Amino acid sequence: MALLALALTGCGGGEDETPAACLGDAEAYREALAAAPGEVRLDGTTAISDCLTEDQSEGDLGTVGEQLVKVASDLNAEALADPGGEATVQLGYLVGAVQEGASSTGGIHEDLVIRLDAAARFSEGGKPLPIEFERAFGEGYAAGQAESHDSN
Repeated sequence: MALLALALTGCGGGEDETPAACLGDAEAYREALAAAPGEVRLDGTTAISDCLTEDQSEGDLGTVGEQLVKVASDLNAEALADPGGEATVQLGYLVGAVQEGASSTGGIHEDLVIRLDAAARFSEGGKPLPIEFERAFGEGYAAGQAESHDSN
């Protein structure tokens, strides 16, 4: 019986398991972010901040991280073309939600947060971003930081 209990505890379903909705492609994140600065949910149930789990497997971290950085890069390109637009709000939301999720994972997502922020705030030649960008980004960022966890 003890072996069965031990086997079951090692078979997933744990608190540190990456939600399945988080393992989708960048388009799934983009679709969810369309609701920003309102409630953003992957598959209608999973907060982006819930995609960063304590003791996350390297494979899941790599999958989630790759998609998040791709989304941030794509949104950044759109945001630079329209600094005060929806893409900038969505970009801010994404960064805020990821930073919120990473704040409780003991530092394992630190590199991802740095990479995501660099992709989000990229500007050609390192030029300062326009004030319209900062305002829209800040609106999204605040909403992402306020995102509630464990809603799934």
